[in-house]
Amino acid sequence: MTTDLHWFKSSHSGNDGECLEIAISPPTIHIRDSKTPTGPTLKITPTAWSAFLGLTLHA
Repeated sequence: MTTDLHWFKSSHSGNDGECLEIAISPPTIHIRDSKTPTGPTLKITPTAWSAFLGLTLHA
């Protein structure tokens, strides 16, 4: 259940609520829109998350 997760966002995010929030619950990374915290979440594996970060950091 995603309500039991500890959600956080980047320290680079502004206060206008336009960012992603992440929660880590092995073996799943949960991603949601900060504007709709009760909305749907994207759930991916830590391996997929690492690959995504690697691609975006080196783009």
